[in-house]
Amino acid sequence: MGRAGLVDEWRELLERHAAVSTALEKALQDQHQIGLSEFETLDRLVDANCGNYRMNDLSGDIHLSQSALSRAVDRLEREGLVKRSVCDEDRRGVFVCLTDKGQRVHDQALPTHRAVLQETWGTRKP
Repeated sequence: MGRAGLVDEWRELLERHAAVSTALEKALQDQHQIGLSEFETLDRLVDANCGNYRMNDLSGDIHLSQSALSRAVDRLEREGLVKRSVCDEDRRGVFVCLTDKGQRVHDQALPTHRAVLQETWGTRKP
């Protein structure tokens, strides 16, 4: 593949990502009053099914900067959707845990997220 083809593919990927992200953000805000970063954080916590998720690991898995993840977790914590705790062995380590309310919000928003993802990403050519 030539350089122009690679650049075209890169731009196509960016365009698709922007379109899907925008559609997800709008639907999740309108229908569930939660942002895409907050939903993705809840979704990763549900997928991990581990009780406590170390913030450093979560930031790498969710592809958010440490500060962006911290802001998302702050918003989730204010709404009672997650709890933070400090690691007993390493006081620098911070864990995030999904609450029952967070599980309910995730369960309600999940069908919206998956439907919008299918509509905006699944119908486009690869």
